[in-house]
Amino acid sequence: MNLTSLQTFLAILETGSLVRAADKLNVTQSTVTARLKTLEEELGQVLINRQKSGATLTPAGAKLMRYAPAITGLWRQAKNETGLPAGLTSACSFGCERDLWHGAGRAFFHYATSTQPELAMSARQGSGRDLTEWIATGSIDIIVTFEAVTRASQTLYPLPAEELILCSDRRNTPMIGDPNYIFVDHGAEYRRVHAEFYHDAGIARLNFDSAWWALQYLLENPGSAYLPRSLAQRYLDKAALFIVPDAPVFHRKKSLLASDQAVEKFHWLENAIAQIQSHERQQHGRALSQGQADQ
Repeated sequence: MNLTSLQTFLAILETGSLVRAADKLNVTQSTVTARLKTLEEELGQVLINRQKSGATLTPAGAKLMRYAPAITGLWRQAKNETGLPAGLTSACSFGCERDLWHGAGRAFFHYATSTQPELAMSARQGSGRDLTEWIATGSIDIIVTFEAVTRASQTLYPLPAEELILCSDRRNTPMIGDPNYIFVDHGAEYRRVHAEFYHDAGIARLNFDSAWWALQYLLENPGSAYLPRSLAQRYLDKAALFIVPDAPVFHRKKSLLASDQAVEKFHWLENAIAQIQSHERQQHGRALSQGQADQ
């Protein structure tokens, strides 16, 4: 099977049309059409319905879709393993949710690259759903995520929960009633506990599903928002942001998930996780001490 044709098939599904797939792949539309035709001829089935409203899967295309991400992901892994630069003996592919990179994600990546000089590392950003799919299909070895669902042939390592603290660009911001309050969606459990505590606070005018976006907005505009402490701490340290006094602190579970193959291959993995867990607990203790001193 031609992997380029298979990757083109996935690009069509991702973008919804042959025209947009051509733009994404930086090729002509006729090239996309030819690659799709080659794949369909090889399988003896029509895979995609071409319509003015966009491209949709045929029943045969839906069946292929079950395997295509795994095939392309494994090929990417194989290329990484067999194409290592001189002096390197292994490769690790790592995925992380964007809002976790500033804490556990970066700590893991730094530990691996600083203690394993023979290791080639690659990092990919993705949503919780993306990461779960990538590790399930074998296209990635290890992920750090909020929404961890363990499957067969995977090992789950709990990490210290992420602290969500109410931050503001001003001192003495009210805990309830800030007209510039920004709601950041930290997941279903957070939405539940937030609604319970702030049941009479009204609906926020501004909403983000990314703490990183909310932080960037808050650094340029007046307001307050719940942010992960690991993300906000550097701005708290230099008084670019302030913790709102007496506001409740919420928590969000996070985990490192590794394929069993990665656990077997990377003997340093458990030491890395222990270091991250210890580091985050120390950071939490220092943050609490600093907060009490500020009060």
